[in-house]
Amino acid sequence: MFVLKDNDTKYTAKEISWLAFNERVLQEAADENNPLLERIRFLGIFASNLDEFYQVRFANLKHQLLLIPKQHSEQAKQIRSYIKSIQKRTEELNKKFSEIYNRLMLRLAKHKIFLINENQLSSYHQNWLKDYFRKEIKKYIFPIILNEEIDLSTSLSSHNSNLIVVLKKNNKITQLAVLPIPSDKIPRFVVLPKERYKRHQRIILLDNILRLCLEDLFSNSVFKYDEINAYAIRMTRDAEYDLITEVEYSLLELMSSSLKQRIAAQPVRFLYEKTMPKALLNLLKERLNMTSLDSIEAGERYLSFRHLLQFPSLDKKELLNEPLAVINHPQIKPGYPILDAIRQKDILLYYPYHSFDTICELFRQASFDPYVVSLKINLYRVASHSRIIEALINAANNGKKVTVIIELQARFDEEANIHWAKKLTDNNIKVVFSSPGFKIHSKLFLITRQEENKLVEYAHIGTGNFHENTAKIYTDFALLTQNPVITKEVSNVFRFIEMPFSPSQFNELFVSPVNVRDKFAMLVKREMKNAKKGKKSGIILKVNNLVDQEMVDLLYSASQAGVKIQMIIRGMCSLRAGVKGLSENIHIISIVDRFLEHPRVYYFENNGNPDVFLSSADLMTRNLDRRIEVGVPIYDEDTKQCVIDILNIQLADNIKARIIDAQEKNEYVRNDNPPCRSQIAIHQYLMDKTKKTKD
Repeated sequence: MFVLKDNDTKYTAKEISWLAFNERVLQEAADENNPLLERIRFLGIFASNLDEFYQVRFANLKHQLLLIPKQHSEQAKQIRSYIKSIQKRTEELNKKFSEIYNRLMLRLAKHKIFLINENQLSSYHQNWLKDYFRKEIKKYIFPIILNEEIDLSTSLSSHNSNLIVVLKKNNKITQLAVLPIPSDKIPRFVVLPKERYKRHQRIILLDNILRLCLEDLFSNSVFKYDEINAYAIRMTRDAEYDLITEVEYSLLELMSSSLKQRIAAQPVRFLYEKTMPKALLNLLKERLNMTSLDSIEAGERYLSFRHLLQFPSLDKKELLNEPLAVINHPQIKPGYPILDAIRQKDILLYYPYHSFDTICELFRQASFDPYVVSLKINLYRVASHSRIIEALINAANNGKKVTVIIELQARFDEEANIHWAKKLTDNNIKVVFSSPGFKIHSKLFLITRQEENKLVEYAHIGTGNFHENTAKIYTDFALLTQNPVITKEVSNVFRFIEMPFSPSQFNELFVSPVNVRDKFAMLVKREMKNAKKGKKSGIILKVNNLVDQEMVDLLYSASQAGVKIQMIIRGMCSLRAGVKGLSENIHIISIVDRFLEHPRVYYFENNGNPDVFLSSADLMTRNLDRRIEVGVPIYDEDTKQCVIDILNIQLADNIKARIIDAQEKNEYVRNDNPPCRSQIAIHQYLMDKTKKTKD
């Protein structure tokens, strides 16, 4: 853990760096060059990110504080001060969010789109909504009637927003009730039918429909009131959980237990509608056992904005990004087996420019290929309706040996992965789990096929999950190869996963926690030696996060040895670039645009004979020491050059790239070079490359 000092000149604390990343997301919402509805959705991304920040990173700081022995009061004081600085920073970001949100609502109005509340409804829309409520919404509403026996901290939903309903008679409170807003069952935004002769489009939030229909929910004859009011409240729970580690429990049972813990976890953040009476607020804080360590924030009547991601598009194509055409990989021919194409030459896919359908189709073909003997895959996150899962089940039904490594500890996907584990097991598929506290984050599959009296293996090593939905919005590399040196080591990774105490050696692959630190250090030190000898040297790193102190110090040493280091880091970065005497040879940018930058790529100049690696691992302590991660060298020269070209296009970005330095100001890269928006430029590059290959 880094020393938590605001004036630390060597490292940036990862939580502060994470908030700087989320500010970059907010910049996209403020960017008037982005289409209006895309800007609104960036607000949803910001809000969703901030929720997760409190659930995980803020909660972790609270854990640290609670675990500090009383005699270490200075350390506790330091963390308390750090927590306050985080709260101050989030308040500043939330203020910016509100300003941008209000501006965007005014922009919507110029397009005759209005987000209204229950007090702005015409009589026609009131009647329509009351009917819609009774037919579509009411069946999902389950009020919680508060009394002394109800533990509010466990019964209050943290997944969605809530209304606290106050019933009064003769100006005295007779009853309190919590109304969870069922936005997981009903769309948060309801598009109202257009009224005759009116061109305006009106949208109302589910929250406001409930406010409109309170009297329909609470019968006066049952609850006895003459006044009814509702106030928005929202709670964020601690998503960090402790696993019970009794040996006799299976991991499946442990994970089910941990999910129950999360449901009942203590709150770390409480938001409330600022018009709420103070006495009611104090009562809720007491019932929730909130302390000074928790974040308590006043807001407007809408406290959950992550649903802005699903803001209706209303067929307004001009308010959205123009879709980019999916590029068909030139090596893959319709109607021909994909394994045949891999046999001829390594295939590099780059999502979402190339379609993930290639992987789904590969599994579909393999599931009934009479010569395919076995399939192995590790799954971290998959789509709710996964074609990969369907193909694996079909393969098992066709008598093939199928092994699936499922990561039950994938945060926020545990419940879904438990479901898939049960379904696969029910279909006679061998399911393997990781050990508690030790995650499998690699992106591998291995298909074994009988060819000319011998077994031939085909491998996938990638940077992203086998997830049809995220592959449309995350950029990721996927390498498909039949190279026997690589496939043999991928097979050894699967053996290592199934038998973690067996001796394992990997000469080609980067495998955490076995050899990544040593191999990475060896490559960096080689660049240092080359720089000192006047040979060509240089490092390019593209990762999501760089926060491991050993890795940061190693890169500082390389900079001081004269190695030019360029990095593209999407999220957290504890290294401070451009500091004289420390890191003046390091330049870092971050790109936030229409797709989420997700690949991990390591480039080492090697005196003009570059080594390039794709990896699932960020440079974080957890990824290097407590997860199984896999990186692969790129041997095919065409494939290697493609990755290098993509890196160079991103390094040339002067439209969506921000400078990441010691000041964390998120200033845009601006220069006199030709304009380059890398995500669009890469699409054009791959289009041109495909056309050239076909010609």
